Amino acid sequence: MGLLDGKVAIVTGAGRGLGRSHAHLLAAEGAAVVVNDLGGEWDGHGADQRAASETAAEIVTAGARAVANFDDVADWEGGQRLINQAVETYGRLDILVCNAGFVRDRTVFNMTEEEWDSVIRVHLKGHFVPTRWATTYWREQFKATEAPVGGRIVYTASEAGLFGNAGQPNYSAAKAGIASLGITVAREMKRYGVTCNTINPRARTRMTVNTFGADQLTAKEGEFDVNDPDNVSPWIAYLCSDHAADITGQTFVVGGDTVALMQGWTRANRIRKGKDRWTPAELVEARAELFGDRPTGPPRFG
Repeated sequence: MGLLDGKVAIVTGAGRGLGRSHAHLLAAEGAAVVVNDLGGEWDGHGADQRAASETAAEIVTAGARAVANFDDVADWEGGQRLINQAVETYGRLDILVCNAGFVRDRTVFNMTEEEWDSVIRVHLKGHFVPTRWATTYWREQFKATEAPVGGRIVYTASEAGLFGNAGQPNYSAAKAGIASLGITVAREMKRYGVTCNTINPRARTRMTVNTFGADQLTAKEGEFDVNDPDNVSPWIAYLCSDHAADITGQTFVVGGDTVALMQGWTRANRIRKGKDRWTPAELVEARAELFGDRPTGPPRFG
């Protein structure tokens, strides 16, 4: 028996790369999968239904259940159609894995409005819209049964969002927003028995190859392929299973042979004057007490 026998899952951006790996493994673990992909290029231009269709066909050929979906995940009606397709095709929805996205890299002083808006839209809004309709469905299920529904949401952020990556202000901002959204959704949906967790994957995809170069991401012959997208998917399957019902609002970096639990924005230090407001001059003097031996520049990446 698989970890996900009887479950129904949606994976966005599942035509290639990480999403394809997730869809295949969720199906192998017993889930019926709606394979969503608009089929655009790595920078979001264009559309091609073959990517989602081919992944769904591969899953069916392997003996599992899958259907393709070509909706834009950041489109309000498209997101609703995506959720409805899962319920109408398989009778229910248990899992939503949000993975779709693209990059349009540029330094902040060179970035165009369209480059900013398009990346924020596909990543941040593209996580919110399917979540909006999936959580509405689960809330209605809870109201009908008064029992926890066991829904699972997994978001895809990036270490660019956790630490900020030069040349990717739009992508970094969107991914940071996704991590924060995931915590909020976890709080709001806990009473309904729905979990929401965020992964920050390390893997070789069209986006990372175009950002970092194939040479840095390709293993030498005979070595463990640390950047194989298939390395990330087992943690996705685990988070989507009943075994992870108590894990929610968490953020992980996943890749290679490693799963790292991340905890951000914890207080490093503080200064207090004591029942009176600081003056700017006093804060100049107190700076050393606040920072101590800690760096005053951007955090170390990763």
